[in-house]
Amino acid sequence: MKPFLYLSAILIPFLSSCATHNTSSGKDASVKIKDKKYRVVDVQHGKMSWYSVKTNYGTATASGEKFTNHGHTAAHKRLKMGTMVRVTNLENGNSKVVRINDRGPYKPGRIIDVAVGLSHGDYLDFHNDGVVHCKVEVLEEVPSS
Repeated sequence: MKPFLYLSAILIPFLSSCATHNTSSGKDASVKIKDKKYRVVDVQHGKMSWYSVKTNYGTATASGEKFTNHGHTAAHKRLKMGTMVRVTNLENGNSKVVRINDRGPYKPGRIIDVAVGLSHGDYLDFHNDGVVHCKVEVLEEVPSS
């Protein structure tokens, strides 16, 4: 096999699983949460997985909070603790707003881990799949006027 073809065979699947970043615009760019308005300031695409007390061994999160399976929380590698994000399961269109309170995921190609409770049918509905393609919209609070 020629070197270029060999490299392409290895790099293309790897690069397609990596996160992409771009800014968002359009009518879906704002979110209202408990009487506060947020705007989308960044969009990331990649893979989402879930984790639980069992998979994190019952330890505290990176923010110091106790992890709970039913919290509307998630782990992200770089976002500031407390950042609100809207996570959309691109396989079924379900979305949920969650708060970043932990670090991870540590598997290549994954950009966010959500608490296991969010992976069930009433929310993001991907528990049985384990890993799905997702969109993560980073939210920033809009100052009230």
